[in-house]
Amino acid sequence: MKRYNLLIVLLLLIFNVTTAQKKGSPAEDFSAIGEAKTKIENTVPLVIKNLKEISEKENDPNILSNGTTALSKEYGKVELEWRLYRGNMNNCILNNSSKKAKKCMEYHNSMFRGTLINYNNYITNLTRKNGYLGVEGDTKFDFNPSEITTKLNESYFNGNDAANRMKGMQKKEFLGQTMADDNALKPFNQLVQ
Repeated sequence: MKRYNLLIVLLLLIFNVTTAQKKGSPAEDFSAIGEAKTKIENTVPLVIKNLKEISEKENDPNILSNGTTALSKEYGKVELEWRLYRGNMNNCILNNSSKKAKKCMEYHNSMFRGTLINYNNYITNLTRKNGYLGVEGDTKFDFNPSEITTKLNESYFNGNDAANRMKGMQKKEFLGQTMADDNALKPFNQLVQ
């Protein structure tokens, strides 16, 4: 009888670990991170395009150069926060009980949401009609800070549930994928070209 119980426990363990790592599993392989990264990066070329149009229309190259410099600084803040956010979320999961991890993640998620809201306000003001540069038309962004951070939060919460079924190095490797170079924001200079 003991052998059958051991076999069942082993099968359940194997099932839980493989399910947690499959795409479409509760962990959802952190796809929201890639989506958020893309949405953040896509804002830069749109704003630069807008600045070029205004600069040409007003025949003032300073609009483009000053706007690009200012946008670079704002994007740099988001880039730094993005790295810190992913690291903090992983630390919340690795170093806390499930209940404390969720509180920790909610805190860091709200902080990152604030950063994205500030960035969104900046690029919206820079590109909207009657903005301080005298833009004539609105530039539409696929960038909603609340939607982005809600999806990220759900992904990390699901990742936490999956990670709780793992042990030691397996847990670290699983969470390590969020910090992969592929998930880092591209430098501003690469997005401008």
